[in-house]
Amino acid sequence: MEYKSVLVYSNIKVYDDVYVLSLKIDDEVKAGQFYMLKAWEDEPILARPISVHNVEDGVVSFAYQVKGRGTKILSNLKSQDKIWVLGPIGNGLDTHKFKGKIALISGGIGIAPMLHIAKGLNGEIDLYAGFNKNPYLLDEFKKYCSNIYVASKGVEGYYKGYVTEIFNPYEYNVVICCGPEMMMKRVVEMCKIYATPVYVLMENKMACGVGACLGCTCSTKEGKKGCV
Repeated sequence: MEYKSVLVYSNIKVYDDVYVLSLKIDDEVKAGQFYMLKAWEDEPILARPISVHNVEDGVVSFAYQVKGRGTKILSNLKSQDKIWVLGPIGNGLDTHKFKGKIALISGGIGIAPMLHIAKGLNGEIDLYAGFNKNPYLLDEFKKYCSNIYVASKGVEGYYKGYVTEIFNPYEYNVVICCGPEMMMKRVVEMCKIYATPVYVLMENKMACGVGACLGCTCSTKEGKKGCV
């Protein structure tokens, strides 16, 4: 697998430091997969791993938050600019095998991969989304989710607490989670109580993006495993 050059379709600021970058890529992408993105020649050295937010009509979209030098460069991209991509990569999810009532749980920018996941599911889908401040990207889920529950500690009108406090795993056949590691750990602990199957989308800093350098490994009950 090699990097390829593609063109920017659009790059829209949706909230504060959150953007949706759309690229002209005609790929088949599994839910939960990501790409390595690079819009620079030399510095920074490493590309940035960004999860797929949506796939539609030959355009792949990525929702991301500006957190450092690389994502700041991405935020300045304009339509028809050139960018180098590697992907789609990562294990992804076989969404067709999930049945019944399904909960999607996200924290902050962890909501990014959930739209593409929701579009591939067959069942009754509830979205639980936690934010520190104003929510974002929620309107896109209304077509695919039966219910949307939001927790925000900084905005009136939403549950003021952690999103895990308004979620009951007993009500669901399967749970899919993405967000801060502590939040996902809590979701897994809750699901264990009722033996509810739970899938977590892990993220980490990456160098190669394909699991060869083992820089993205995380601890599991079966030892160290790569995020790809």
